Amino acid sequence: MTMPKKTLHLYWLNFRKHDFRASLTVFFVALPLCLGVALASGAPVYSGLMAGIIGGLVVSLFSKSELSVSGPAAGLTAICAAAIGSFEAIDLFFIAVAMAGVLQIILGVFKLGGFTHFIPSAVIKGMLAAIGVLLISKQIPLLIGYEEPDFWQNELFSIITFRHVFSNMQSLLAHTSSGAILVGVFTIVLLGVWKKYVAQRFPLLPTSFVAVFFGSMLALALKQWAPAVALSAGQYVNVPRDIFSSVHLPDFSLIFQNKDVWQTAIIICFVASLETLLSLEAIDKLDPFNRISPQNRELVAQGVGNMVSGLVGGLPITAVIVRSAANAEAGGKTKMSSVLHGLWLLLAVLFAVPLLNMIPYSVLAVILIRTGYNLAKPSMVLSVYRQGREQFMPFIVTALAILFTDLLIGVLIGIGYAIFYMIKHTYRAGFTVKEKMEGHILHFTLRLALNVSFLNKKKLTQLLDAVPQYSRVDIHGTDSVYIDYDILEIIQNFKSKAHTRHIELVLHDVPEVETIELH
Repeated sequence: MTMPKKTLHLYWLNFRKHDFRASLTVFFVALPLCLGVALASGAPVYSGLMAGIIGGLVVSLFSKSELSVSGPAAGLTAICAAAIGSFEAIDLFFIAVAMAGVLQIILGVFKLGGFTHFIPSAVIKGMLAAIGVLLISKQIPLLIGYEEPDFWQNELFSIITFRHVFSNMQSLLAHTSSGAILVGVFTIVLLGVWKKYVAQRFPLLPTSFVAVFFGSMLALALKQWAPAVALSAGQYVNVPRDIFSSVHLPDFSLIFQNKDVWQTAIIICFVASLETLLSLEAIDKLDPFNRISPQNRELVAQGVGNMVSGLVGGLPITAVIVRSAANAEAGGKTKMSSVLHGLWLLLAVLFAVPLLNMIPYSVLAVILIRTGYNLAKPSMVLSVYRQGREQFMPFIVTALAILFTDLLIGVLIGIGYAIFYMIKHTYRAGFTVKEKMEGHILHFTLRLALNVSFLNKKKLTQLLDAVPQYSRVDIHGTDSVYIDYDILEIIQNFKSKAHTRHIELVLHDVPEVETIELH
């Protein structure tokens, strides 16, 4: 059955008005981020572009989310940089990306997408804040055009610790670029001015694209009219003319030669899935049609994307909230906008490489610093602090643990600390007790909490043993959904002791259990 001409015409008008325009906006947001994330990850530039193309053309076809847009994510840059730096061959990293995709598919097929609900919010926020700090720290050398490795360990650390200050200051100045600093400062100022005064007038022009365009124009002007401060060739993006000549299948026999590949795959799978599901939840809240995206199907889609990306030398892919929000704000209605943004990236790689190679690294550094700042905003840290010690301590422990170890260990430490807090409060909040005098009799009213576990054994035993003779004890279990057998056994044992100690015990909705004596 063919579609009526009128319906087809209405569909075309809706597509042109919404999805087509939104796809262009998302493309302008995604292009600098694909380049910047590759830069921050220490990967070839084409790896970021390949991940962006696959995120649009492959993930969108398998996903059932209409508004989410996938691509290389800033949240994985620290993991990627550490992995690429530790592996002897970059193919090992790409194998880990492909394996992470397979693991994501398994998670989706077995419907394990809800695992994010078991991770405390404070731990997730701490993880994102740590990633933001790492992202910013890695962009500072690029922002100032520093051309030597180990900026933080060498010159800067030596200057701060007053070790050979003069010689290290000279070295620092010799290896920085005044042109890169000028372009970077100009881009920072432009971002602030554009966002505050101009962005509302041109909503279809993303701020990141404006920064890349005018930053590149300034670098070109310096090259033409101020060669003394012009950027060197190594301070520009370098995309190969024939990007697809760099694509090759990795050697999978390397899997069994390095156990770290498996660990990296698990970390990428965990973090990419976490970031995807959090982004998915956020973008569903922006959907004017209130559509709910299936989590497990999204994990399968992301898994397919990461498997393909790893096979062709691309970075890990996640659903990205920045691109997805830009898609929603630009009026995107269906996933055609995401598919088209992938097509525009592919066309840019095929026909606009000379233009891409005019972008200075210092401009991309500014964009990534802005992204890192949004992940670790001081206002967010202050907001968590105001929520109380129970939220702030797991948050700060997670962030510091990640900064001083690595992401997976840091998150596990954060979860462990959050569990410690939960146990601590469960121990405290197992029951409440009120004490008052009724004539000459001391009356204790003990109300059990919603859930009372074995963690409350010691506290309850100490309380009941301290009840003086000739008292009255009322124990209420009316509000309890779960009372651990160990607690019921303690109450049952106290019942036999109460008679001999002339204590009147009254139980309200507390079931009796048979106690077992150990000989």
